[in-house]
Amino acid sequence: MSVRQSMLAILDQGSCYGYQLRAEFDRRTGSTWPLNVGQIYNTLDRLERDGLVAKGDVDDRGHVFWSITDAGSAEVREWLASPVERSQGTRDELAIKLAVAATLPGVDVAAIIQTQRRASLAQLQTLNRAKYAGANPDGPEELAWSLVVDSMIFAAEAEVRWLDHTEQRLALHPEQAMALELSTERPKRGRPAKGEASDSLVPV
Repeated sequence: MSVRQSMLAILDQGSCYGYQLRAEFDRRTGSTWPLNVGQIYNTLDRLERDGLVAKGDVDDRGHVFWSITDAGSAEVREWLASPVERSQGTRDELAIKLAVAATLPGVDVAAIIQTQRRASLAQLQTLNRAKYAGANPDGPEELAWSLVVDSMIFAAEAEVRWLDHTEQRLALHPEQAMALELSTERPKRGRPAKGEASDSLVPV
């Protein structure tokens, strides 16, 4: 998730100081992605360096107000009009863990899946029981919160379905039939050529 663009989008509504930005971010994301003040100010410094925001007035309490520049407003418009790009590979820890475990001799992958399924179902139940704790249950802040929570519920449901699918696929293979021994082929030094590592994920 882009904290940078989200902060710019908030500043596009008007000047804010650091703590105010954090509070506005919380309001607009249902407090589901808490930011610390250090992260806010580090991002503001980078945005200023890139010419997207500028420091403004200081109030009688010492709050430094930040304003968006024309270039910053243009970036907000581009961000809102563009789709979120998903990478072709994955760094999802669970997917990588099960992929590696499935190739290791002597590992009970079914037990790993069962343990994960219990945890995923518990998370799903917690999300389904979650209630908005704000003052206005019919306001825009509740809507923002519910959109984020709904996304988390759908992701948890998809994870459980994927675990079921993985368990079924592994059941089709004899135990240890898919175990990989360490390769005797010496890998070449350096990184794969650009595009080489992800060719198998590119649609044809």
